[in-house]
Amino acid sequence: MRISEILIFIVFLVVSLSGCKKNDDTDQTPPTIDISAIDAFPKHCDTLYRGETFTFIATFTDNEGLGSYSLDIHNNFDHHSHTTELQECELWPVQTPINPYFLIEGYEIPNAPQTITTHLEITIPIDIDQGDYHFMIRVVDVNGWQDMKGLSIKIL
Repeated sequence: MRISEILIFIVFLVVSLSGCKKNDDTDQTPPTIDISAIDAFPKHCDTLYRGETFTFIATFTDNEGLGSYSLDIHNNFDHHSHTTELQECELWPVQTPINPYFLIEGYEIPNAPQTITTHLEITIPIDIDQGDYHFMIRVVDVNGWQDMKGLSIKIL
């Protein structure tokens, strides 16, 4: 009886393990954000101006399809860091915010393309504090992978 129990266990183990198949089709590649093109804007250390409209231009790419992107612009008056770039930007002295600019917006990317170049117009209000800001860009693919770029900018 002992040998038959061992054989049953071995057969059960072999059947169980042979039924487990690794899925090699799982997406393991996050999307990318490219701001290296000549017309990409803004880039790290760029300056934006109060009361003016600029066009945000960046290229997003993914191997399976893009889902959405978001922008987050907020003050860096206390010199905290989200920067993903190596170059250091010249910072103003630490300042107390009175009326800082703040923008968080999300945008769906319809039809899940593998590559898209954004051309989004953004107007900077005229009555906001001048100074150091962060321009955060996030892109998410259709499988939930994401990439982020943190740029330091100035608003004058």
